[in-house]
Amino acid sequence: RDSSTSRGLGDVYKRQIVGQVIDRVEQEGFKISKMKMMTISSELAEEHYGEHKDKPFFQDLVSFITSGPVVAMEVEGEDVVSEVRRIMGATNPSDADPGTIRADFATKLEENVVHGSDSEESAERELGLFFNN
Repeated sequence: RDSSTSRGLGDVYKRQIVGQVIDRVEQEGFKISKMKMMTISSELAEEHYGEHKDKPFFQDLVSFITSGPVVAMEVEGEDVVSEVRRIMGATNPSDADPGTIRADFATKLEENVVHGSDSEESAERELGLFFNN
C-alpha cells in the first residue's frame, strides 16, 4: 500500500548534494510525488518540531532548518515511512549504518542532513505543513 512522508534536506542545498540524496530515495524504488524548495520560517519550524519544544536542543533544530533553503518531498511507496528511515540511517550520524544518507553525508547530530516522518500520522501532519501553506 502506498503512503507518504516528508523530508527536509537541511544543509544539503548549501553543500550541493541535493541530487545525491534524492537519488538514494529513487534508487530504492520510491516515487517522489511532490517536491519543493523553500525557506522555512521560524514559526513553521517551531510548529514542525513542536513535540521537542521543551527539550534543550529545540532551538538548535529551529535555527538549523531555518538557516537556508530546504527541499521538502512527499515520497510514496510500500512501507515508505520505515523504509525511508532505514535509508536515512540513525539520527546520530556516528551511529548510522554505512551506506545510509546520514553516515555518508551528515557531519554532526544537530545537522544530520535529512528529516523523515516517524509515523503515518506525523507524515500527514508534516505534509500539510509543507505543502498546504
